[in-house]
Amino acid sequence: MFRVSKDSPVHYLTSVAHDRLPVFQTARLKELVCKALNEARTSASFLIFAYVIMPDHLHMLIGSDRKPSEVLRYVNGITGRRVINFLKEKGLESSLQKLERSDGPREHRYSLWDHHPNLKLITTETGLIEKATYVHNNPVRAGLVERANTIGGRVHVIGCESHSKMNRCWLILIKSNGIDREA
Repeated sequence: MFRVSKDSPVHYLTSVAHDRLPVFQTARLKELVCKALNEARTSASFLIFAYVIMPDHLHMLIGSDRKPSEVLRYVNGITGRRVINFLKEKGLESSLQKLERSDGPREHRYSLWDHHPNLKLITTETGLIEKATYVHNNPVRAGLVERANTIGGRVHVIGCESHSKMNRCWLILIKSNGIDREA
């Protein structure tokens, strides 16, 4: 069982889309990101305690023995690759052009993510609960929903995991209308 501590911190990660583009508008792209996050989780053997996909960014709480830079590489690398490949497969050239980059250390033509991620280490259970609450309420603060935990509206809460005092973890998908899928 994972225990948050100074020796075993939780990574609080915020990844922002390139130029703050509202990439995650459709249910299909949000579902794709969910699957990519699961792929990253399995590939890197880390725990996802909570995350929210907003129109132009992503917040996550991750438990891992890996270095924060490695966790970030798995999350951003796999999600970025899956979204860019999807845009290519669907022939969405105008969307790809918005993600085009002219610089960078590698030979990548497109980049989903801004390369200035925000990553903090959470070392207490209280800090973990505070950040999970922040993640959970992010759509409310952004004015996307009136309140969190809406099942029949624009926020859909899926999944739950028990961890000592923090008895709920959230996957929150932002939608323009209705529910993505049943919990």
